Amino acid sequence: MSNGTTDTTTRPDAPVDGTPPPLAPPLTAAQAEALARRAGLEELGVRPGLGGHLREIWSYRHLVWHLSTAQAWAANANNHLGQLWAVINPLLLVGSYYLIFGLLLKTRGGTENYIAFLTIGIFVFGYSSSAIIAGSRAVVGQIGLVRALRFPRAVLPISVTLTQLLVTMPAFAVLLVLIPLTGEPFSFHWLLFPVSLLLQTLINLGLAFFLARVVNAARDAANLVPVGVRLARYVSGVFFSIPHYAGHGLVSALLLYQPLAVSMTTAREALMDQYALTWGSWVAAGLWGVGLCTAGLVFFWRGEGRYGSS
Repeated sequence: MSNGTTDTTTRPDAPVDGTPPPLAPPLTAAQAEALARRAGLEELGVRPGLGGHLREIWSYRHLVWHLSTAQAWAANANNHLGQLWAVINPLLLVGSYYLIFGLLLKTRGGTENYIAFLTIGIFVFGYSSSAIIAGSRAVVGQIGLVRALRFPRAVLPISVTLTQLLVTMPAFAVLLVLIPLTGEPFSFHWLLFPVSLLLQTLINLGLAFFLARVVNAARDAANLVPVGVRLARYVSGVFFSIPHYAGHGLVSALLLYQPLAVSMTTAREALMDQYALTWGSWVAAGLWGVGLCTAGLVFFWRGEGRYGSS
């Protein structure tokens, strides 16, 4: 009980001469690392293992979906016609390409239903074009987010590719309405169109992984990507039949089985009666899709510690 006098009782660790108690010895590097790991902390700038990276990406799947849906809605939100532009733009391209290549330059050789052929080509290639260009800027376009928050950077190319798919979905819905109007009969082959679209999405994602890392390392490369896509438009059979004009030799095979062209081939085989299903096209599309997506992810993952550092 307090009686108004000063309690002179001292604790065993209290200083008796007014000097501060000695500090605890600092942790060694090994002890600090062990303590950080027990607390769930991770070392900065260290690339996670590929297996752990995949699990981490999966844990952010909700972020990918929310980013993609928000960006897809915002893509045409400022236009008066809003989301209708996702359909109007490819339809305008179909009209202008038909006038130039179908009527003036007469590149309809080898196709019985040129309008269906051209429409599928423009809609399918348009999806790849937008996904590749946007995917190349997936990291540099979100550099503020990259520097402010910690998350697997692969989320960004995945989100951009999914965004472009969502933006293009209304156009693909219109495509399925237009094709019968051109005279194409409905068949069970149409059920393969979603498979073709899935393989194309894997191809687009793989290219986005590769280009996102390249553009992050060399920003000027972003200006070359649209040029490359524009060149691909004119050699991928968007508005002409590759076998009809390039023959059936090596050059024709290289043009026909490159990833952007094979995406249009599988879509045409699924939706057009003129094109019978061929195992070569679908196997090529599958190999390109799985191969590019896997190799692109590994290539992108190996640069994980460099994104946002410059």
